[in-house]
Amino acid sequence: MEQTLSIIKPDAVAKNVVGKILDRFESNGLRLAATKKIQLSKADAEAFYAVHAERPFYGELVDFMISGPVVVSVLEGENAMAKNRDLMGATNPKEAAAGTIRADFAESIDANAVHGSDSLENAAIEINFFFAAKEIC
Repeated sequence: MEQTLSIIKPDAVAKNVVGKILDRFESNGLRLAATKKIQLSKADAEAFYAVHAERPFYGELVDFMISGPVVVSVLEGENAMAKNRDLMGATNPKEAAAGTIRADFAESIDANAVHGSDSLENAAIEINFFFAAKEIC
């Protein structure tokens, strides 16, 4: 059973589509092993996205991720990481396939509704960033 991290970003939380997005995961064979709504601090967002610190969009990304609450979840299932990435769709919602989360709920490449781990190694790091082992069941 693989685990991966999902973040429903501030734009999707503000649109009140959290339940619809979580239903997409569950309806496609992923189980919510943990989930919580949190407000990231600037330090949290900077640490989580530190891999992008040298990129020109880093400051805007951090500002966006602290602009409102997010919903972080551990998704579990067979091929969870790849399945989640398929459900999310392309980063740019204009390029996302019809019926994907980003095609249906994202506004732009910046306000793109969701984040998902891009590898199993990163999934483990990202899960540990947000969740203690006792919170995942």
